[in-house]
Amino acid sequence: MMATGFCGNVRPAMAEILVLYYSRSGATAELARQVCRGVESSAGARARLRTVPAVSAASEAQVKPVPASGPAYATLDDLRETHGLVLGSPTRFGNMAAPLKHFLDGTGSLWLSGALSGKPAGVFTSTQTLHGGQETTLISMMLPLLHHGMYLVGIPYTEPALSDTRSGGTPYGASHIGAADSAQILTEAEKALAQALGRRVAALALRLSG
Repeated sequence: MMATGFCGNVRPAMAEILVLYYSRSGATAELARQVCRGVESSAGARARLRTVPAVSAASEAQVKPVPASGPAYATLDDLRETHGLVLGSPTRFGNMAAPLKHFLDGTGSLWLSGALSGKPAGVFTSTQTLHGGQETTLISMMLPLLHHGMYLVGIPYTEPALSDTRSGGTPYGASHIGAADSAQILTEAEKALAQALGRRVAALALRLSG
């Protein structure tokens, strides 16, 4: 049976990358799927796709343990077992969405144990408008990852799509610009950059895991 994390001195057969996101309109979910494609295009790596539940004014309210559709909800074990993390959220006034922030706020035990320290991480986002706060949202997701001691992975301009894009895409992470009539439709450049981010995180995870 294939291992999903370190166990004593035994190394895993593959580097597993957690792609963790929150999505409401579906655009961030589509970016997540493209990131997974990039991860799994790297020999020796595979993606684990997870989401987080929505929150309400009664933020401690119980949610169903399994979503009605789509990937499973993330647990702390998913973070503990992963060799790399790619985190995604739509923007909310230039910041990550509350459901993702709420989940990250509950990772104190992982911080205390250093479970994420030394692992690579990247970020991605989507907005409805051209100047919708993409870069500040990406940076807001980086902050807790820095506190966890993770290595941040961006997208360099050696990726041709970063210079060619006329929509989403930043050096800080993958992104998508949607519109009311085409919120989930990614451009070819946006797809390429999301896949590049997945490949880069996977490649670094493979190097760090030996």
